[in-house]
Amino acid sequence: MAFSSDRQSLIPSFLYSSSFTSKPLNLHKMASHSSSPAAAASAPSGGFMIQAPNEPGKIEMYSSQFYAACTVGGILSCGLTHMAVTPLDLVKCNMQIDPAKYKSISSGFGVLLKEQGARGFFRGWVPTLLGYSAQGACKFGFYEFFKKYYSDLAGPENAAKYKTLIYLAGSASAELIADVALCPMEAVKVRVQTQPGFARGLSDGLPKFVRSEGALGLYKGLVPLWGRQIPYTMMKFASFETIVEMIYKHAIPTPKNECSKPLQLGVSFGGGYVAGVLCAIVSHPADNLVSFLNNAKGATVGDAVKKLGLWGLFTRGLPLRIVMIGTLTGAQWGIYDAFKVFVGLPTTGGAAPAAEPAKQ
Repeated sequence: MAFSSDRQSLIPSFLYSSSFTSKPLNLHKMASHSSSPAAAASAPSGGFMIQAPNEPGKIEMYSSQFYAACTVGGILSCGLTHMAVTPLDLVKCNMQIDPAKYKSISSGFGVLLKEQGARGFFRGWVPTLLGYSAQGACKFGFYEFFKKYYSDLAGPENAAKYKTLIYLAGSASAELIADVALCPMEAVKVRVQTQPGFARGLSDGLPKFVRSEGALGLYKGLVPLWGRQIPYTMMKFASFETIVEMIYKHAIPTPKNECSKPLQLGVSFGGGYVAGVLCAIVSHPADNLVSFLNNAKGATVGDAVKKLGLWGLFTRGLPLRIVMIGTLTGAQWGIYDAFKVFVGLPTTGGAAPAAEPAKQ
């Protein structure tokens, strides 16, 4: 995913702004501010082609270090947040599997507390942490890669015109890979959380699952997982980028690069929360299918629809999932962008920071 530092790169400012301008850059003005007039003179006169900044101690945009930083940010944002909401996830999964016993959110927590004690609220936290850390690494790292890759394929004018399609295509491509990393841990997590006595956690749950279903059984829920996660991630990234763009355009009078970092991170959290609510609604039927298939040996999609009903497939556990996913997604974008700021990168969305001429 790395790009050579001596290769000229088109910084896709159209991905961070609400409009694209084809007005050529004043090269004479650039040359007056550049330490190398020759570099400015060699730039194409019809576009905004510059090299990514390459300063000592600063990560170069779209370099291997950039994608590595985005990958680490994804690990932190997804792994930590999903582990933190394990109690909510536990109740949600049990409401989906056994609605007669887990009738509501409050009664679900009561049943778990009575039967398993306070420690039971975090049953399955290890496969949750490992699975969603792997997913987050691929989700965010590959999204940044594919967003740049598809933008370069389209060219600046088409990428600006169809930027939402680029967000959707980039996020879908990233999630296709990310779910392959997540699926085994998700299968074990659901089985541990919804079948009391099956296993204490990952260490005994994984070998027991493999003995029961075979190694390929760990991927039994991959297609429903794609059905849940790909629409979810497409909505998560495309709506986030659009919402943040609108916030900076209509709600904040100050240009993004002049806003304080805490304000920018607040925008990331708020935009992420709204995006998360939309994600939960779009992906909920597939979430019910994943929980059902991973809980019952030999279960099929037809069995799930028959037992849950079409209405139940769309609504069972939805209010809790809206609260969980809204908070989760807002926190993920906040953590991800906070890590990017920590390593010296700009936050996601909004106006791009002013480009700097390449140093020779």
